[in-house]
Amino acid sequence: MGTSLAKKITQLLKLGDRGLLYFSIACTVTILFNLGYNKNIETVLFVDHILRYLFYLFGALHLARLILITLLYKKRRLIHYGEIIISIYFFFVIILSIFGFKNLGINFFQSEWLYLGFFATLLIEVSKVSLFFDDFYFNPTLLFVISFLLLILVGTLLLILPNSTTDNQISFVDALFTSTSAVCVTGLTVFDVSAKFTQFGQTIILILFQLGGLGIMTFTGFFGFFFTGGFSYKNRLMYTELINENKIGSVINTLSRIVYITLLFEIIGAAFIFFNIPDNTFISTGEAVYFSIFHAVSAFCNAGFSTIHDGLYNPLFKTNYNIHLVISVLIIFGGLGFNILMNTYSYLKRWTVNIYRKLRYDERFIYQAQELQFSSKIILYTTFILLTSGTILFFILEYNNSLQEHDSLWGKMVSSFFLSVTPRSAGFTTVSMENITFPSIMLLFFFMWIGASPGSNGGGIKTTTFAISFLNIFSIARGKENLELFKRRVTKETSIRALAVIILSVLVYGIILFLLSLTDGNHDYKALAFESMSAFAISGLSLGITPTLSEGGKIILVFAMFIGRIGALTLLIAFIKDTKIKAYKYPSDTVQL
Repeated sequence: MGTSLAKKITQLLKLGDRGLLYFSIACTVTILFNLGYNKNIETVLFVDHILRYLFYLFGALHLARLILITLLYKKRRLIHYGEIIISIYFFFVIILSIFGFKNLGINFFQSEWLYLGFFATLLIEVSKVSLFFDDFYFNPTLLFVISFLLLILVGTLLLILPNSTTDNQISFVDALFTSTSAVCVTGLTVFDVSAKFTQFGQTIILILFQLGGLGIMTFTGFFGFFFTGGFSYKNRLMYTELINENKIGSVINTLSRIVYITLLFEIIGAAFIFFNIPDNTFISTGEAVYFSIFHAVSAFCNAGFSTIHDGLYNPLFKTNYNIHLVISVLIIFGGLGFNILMNTYSYLKRWTVNIYRKLRYDERFIYQAQELQFSSKIILYTTFILLTSGTILFFILEYNNSLQEHDSLWGKMVSSFFLSVTPRSAGFTTVSMENITFPSIMLLFFFMWIGASPGSNGGGIKTTTFAISFLNIFSIARGKENLELFKRRVTKETSIRALAVIILSVLVYGIILFLLSLTDGNHDYKALAFESMSAFAISGLSLGITPTLSEGGKIILVFAMFIGRIGALTLLIAFIKDTKIKAYKYPSDTVQL
């Protein structure tokens, strides 16, 4: 292919991308208006009719793009799976909608199939644009913060749409609170989600905590690479900070694994939930499927939202211990962190292969140095200790209180286990929070403060921070200069950072509680303290005062949830980090403590 022809094709591709971006934005806005605002049936049908013809245009554009890409890169043998998949989707939906095929049992003439195509196109084009941030200077941490702010704002505007709520009324502050709670995967709500929001509104909330749990930059970065086939060096460098990846060459694999692991756990979790729903619980199979998907995503993202009144404490589900266990497992895996999941998977896979080869072929075991990473060991041990101790303590403290409504011993044990899992970021509950004793509230408070693990969907100071700081106390008491664990020496920088996180968390929490006591001092102090920690630790548990808070109190909790999701230390680094290299050091000295 000649150079001039290649340039022309490249220009056509850029022009096509720009056209698809603008058209997809316009179509998406139209769809959202049609779903969220329009109440005239005739107008809705007319808009859908126009969108159907635009869908045909989009299909032609995607097919043309695929042909041009094939012509441009045929010598490089690059396969653009993304373009192939989206082109096939448009082609089959168009063919099946035109010719019918009703015997398939699926009506491809329904508007939902068209909407999915437009949304997918928008996601693809926005993801491509996100890869060109390297043309400008962006602090990756600041970009991470801005992406969350934009997602919260978009979510707020969508929840304000009349068709998002059953009564067509929601204030800006309440919409902002709900959007922030969803994006920051908290779970605090000022309304009963099942009663206040329509399925359209609930779906918006579902999308918000899915994107908030994954991270909007992670999501767009993955799809941007998937549909362009390449990452620039600056892209890789930026994403090493965003996803805490040490190796630049592993960025793409890490991004892909994060998305694949998330979808895999959510699909498996949804399947387990669906098959454990009792018969006649929902009117239709579609409602049961939606319930399963919503709660699987909510659990793995540690969001804590539910589409039924009182959540899992609803009489239909509060004794469904199989679903409780499924939700618990999803919360635990979602709170461990993606790096830990991948590292643990590699470790277990190697040992499984070793055992199989030993039994089958009598081969020797193959060992690998530091196979289970140092951080992974700390996280797994700490998580196990917290879950075990929490289960035992809740079982003892609540046996004659909130656990009384669970008749069987198995039910009490599962509920105790669930109580030890959910406060560390999830927000679900299977017992009455009003009947929980004060010692248990203090224990919940403590677990909320610790939170989940680094690199996960959870909040809190993180399990590693707690473990390092706690063990460092004994190390200092023994007169050791450094903390030693698993035959490794923890660096002083790690210990200092852990201490900084703890001090900053206490300081920020104190400010939140102080401000909340000014705006909502009429509430019980215990409830305010619990609410403040729940918002800051993005846990989502509440003693029932969230709907009665003043608008000022809700705004304070909005900031608390945002800081808790991003991280107080991360925010400080984003705004005051000094990137200048200092070629000098001051002399050291001691301070009496």
